[in-house]
Amino acid sequence: MPDRPSRPTGRGPRRRSATTPAQRTKRAEPTRFAAFQLLRAVADGAYANLEMPRIIRQRRLEPRDAAFATELAFGTVRWQGLYDAVIAVAADRPVERIDPEVLDVLRLGVHQLLGMRVPSHAAADQTVGLARTVVGQGASGLVNAVLRRVAERTLEEWTAAVTPAGGGVGALAVTHSHPEWVVTALRAALLGHGRATPETVDAELAALLAVDNEPPRVHVVARPGLATVEELVHDADAEPSATSPIGAVLRSGDPGRIAAVRDGRAAVQDEGSQHLALALAAVEVAEGLPVRWLDLCAGPGGKAGVLGALAPDAGAALTAVEVSPHRADLVRSSLAQVIEKASAAGHPIDIRTADGREVGDEEPGAYARVLVDAPCTGLGALRRRPEARWRRQPSDLATLGPLQRALLASALDAVAPGGVVAYATCSPHVAETRFVVSDVLKKRDDVEPVDARPYLTDATGAPLADLGDGPHVQLWPHVHGTDAMFLALLRKRA
Repeated sequence: MPDRPSRPTGRGPRRRSATTPAQRTKRAEPTRFAAFQLLRAVADGAYANLEMPRIIRQRRLEPRDAAFATELAFGTVRWQGLYDAVIAVAADRPVERIDPEVLDVLRLGVHQLLGMRVPSHAAADQTVGLARTVVGQGASGLVNAVLRRVAERTLEEWTAAVTPAGGGVGALAVTHSHPEWVVTALRAALLGHGRATPETVDAELAALLAVDNEPPRVHVVARPGLATVEELVHDADAEPSATSPIGAVLRSGDPGRIAAVRDGRAAVQDEGSQHLALALAAVEVAEGLPVRWLDLCAGPGGKAGVLGALAPDAGAALTAVEVSPHRADLVRSSLAQVIEKASAAGHPIDIRTADGREVGDEEPGAYARVLVDAPCTGLGALRRRPEARWRRQPSDLATLGPLQRALLASALDAVAPGGVVAYATCSPHVAETRFVVSDVLKKRDDVEPVDARPYLTDATGAPLADLGDGPHVQLWPHVHGTDAMFLALLRKRA
């Protein structure tokens, strides 16, 4: 998907469409139907980044059409909060009183009018045609009327009209299209991780929220020993990562067309995620430990792919645990080439369907290195999974917190004295990061933190910049260009 501005592109006042509803398109154009299909799938619980490629293949969209459909769908999901406020005014009713399918059609129309370079008449014509196709003739009249009202104002005028007066969290939530609780949590995270001070936090928060709305570039990892960065650059429209020594960044195009990605020697993986696996593999452990590594929450297999590729060269075997049978199957599929390499080297990879909370009791002290990539709210990956901001609720923390603590405790039991546990999340929320680590360590006297910063190095081998005071590391999209990954390295005392 091509790069887009950090917020919808405002333009001048729109002329109303010269065509009457009766003259307009009576069926949905394929790209807009694909975008609508994505929105309905997301409403049913699908992940946008996984569902959109499937829809593109199903609809057999050409690259240009696929790019348009993706931009339309993802942009609509990102800016849903702002657009719902606009629709509520233009429709003169709360969006909760609008049929969900009609509301999705309206959101797509508003994004074309306010956030894309689509002529007003085409946006209205095609959106009314989509309404006729997916919800019937009756709803098309409402869609036409609402879009006519929306087209009367620019993006800037609508934003000013629907933004709460007085500024603060409520205003940021509307202008940057995030739920208020997420804005509050990200502000607390910037302060809690030491990234911002009370004097600088407002500017940092605005920058972070803006980046959340920018379509991210595709990061690809060359799994060590199976592919190289040079191969990825040669075979694709890519450039070497400046941040990760095993990463490349696509300039454009579908990563599925890259041979190394298709056969599993490389994979799509955020650079922050690459760093977490590399850091665990690089940190020193005591001599004489078991030559076994453990990924305690392995699905869908990204970090396990890096660890599994590195383990044989270190004379180690990897065990990958996943509680969900379906996700365990995804790990096996994703790691097919990695498993083959490890088996040939005499260090087979063991992929298990099991509860990670029980591994520490069942195999105490059995591993030298353990990764806990804990289930979390995903607030650090809102660029890549924009629907998460609308799907997650503050109440999720009450469920995830005990799980995260139990997984970390199990990992510390499973690691041998002198070994290291990496606790990681793709969320910067302090309740999922620092609080989890501190709560677990309060109950143990056999664990000490390791300064993680020296183990995150760029493509030249130099330590990454702006990693804070340590010992834990929090990456930021607006600073490092990665997802907001958290990493704590914990050594069990010998």
